[in-house]
Amino acid sequence: MSAPVISAWTAISPYGYDRAAFAGGIRARRGTAATAHPDVPEDTACTVPGFDPREFFGPKGTRAMNRVSGLTVAAAKHLLADIGVAPGEGSEDVGFVLGTTTGSAQSMMDLTRASLTGDKPDHVEPAAVPGCVMNCAAGQAAIWHGLKGPNATIAAGRTTGLQALNYARRLLRTGRAGQVLCGAAEEYSSARSWLEHHRRANGGAVRVMAEGCAMFLLEPADRVGAGRTVLATLSGLESRVCLDSDLSGAIGTAVRSLLERSGVPAERVWAATGSDFLDADGTAVESIALRALFGDEVVDRVPPAGLIGDTSSATALFQLAAVLSVAEPGRGARDHAVVTACDDDGSVACALFELGGEPGA
Repeated sequence: MSAPVISAWTAISPYGYDRAAFAGGIRARRGTAATAHPDVPEDTACTVPGFDPREFFGPKGTRAMNRVSGLTVAAAKHLLADIGVAPGEGSEDVGFVLGTTTGSAQSMMDLTRASLTGDKPDHVEPAAVPGCVMNCAAGQAAIWHGLKGPNATIAAGRTTGLQALNYARRLLRTGRAGQVLCGAAEEYSSARSWLEHHRRANGGAVRVMAEGCAMFLLEPADRVGAGRTVLATLSGLESRVCLDSDLSGAIGTAVRSLLERSGVPAERVWAATGSDFLDADGTAVESIALRALFGDEVVDRVPPAGLIGDTSSATALFQLAAVLSVAEPGRGARDHAVVTACDDDGSVACALFELGGEPGA
């Protein structure tokens, strides 16, 4: 089977509720930091403005919906509408793959607190229990939109988004799905903020916490419908584990290996972008590796992920959305883009995309 293509995408982010809002904010390189909640350790955060699942979807079925599920269901709703799928018109062969760190840390903390402070340990709200499971958001999206294909949740730190793309690619290659909605989501909450604060207790770069969901439609090139265009082809992925603390070197090795396997010279890479990761010393290790490989012009072509804050597991897919936001207007050449991600646990991943393509038949 040929490499899968991306023919549609959307993003619900601190810039707004849809693809146009995200693309406009990224092209303008507009920051999104605002005053954080009063009960968190940081002063600023980047949140989706005014988003509340009950107000967005109405009261039916949303009483116990947590924030990360709401963001995921909303992004899937926009993406399905963009490709002309009516509500509830799901198909047996449409899969759903979602990347996240833990799901909703806030739901987990709230349930734990309720079990400790209630009259009895078992006196908790039963409807709140499903929201504590990591795959709740993916399941909710499939139920809401009638997606009956394979449903999976991927968790791999900051490399999660690229690993989710790889999982979606495997679903298509093995024939288990004809199309896959692939995304990554994080919510902003006091629980996640405090967890990140204590995780950095032994040092580490302070990042502005953020939330959102970026989502893409992956499908075989011959399935792209009329009126849609191939935005990018997923040409290859590479992942490694850094064992010697040289993250920058590991990223450079992984990218070179990926280009060599794909038969793409560095001169064909139009844009290269990382996840804005900073190591314990505050060094932008991805930027160092990518600039050494491709030069400043290629790396600076796509605005940095930090404009919308730290979206953790969703960072890499938001960077892919940023690449498509910059590449879309008036582009006809089939250039390539590299997206990288790494985590302080030593995991490294990169993906190669061929930009552009022919409209659907």
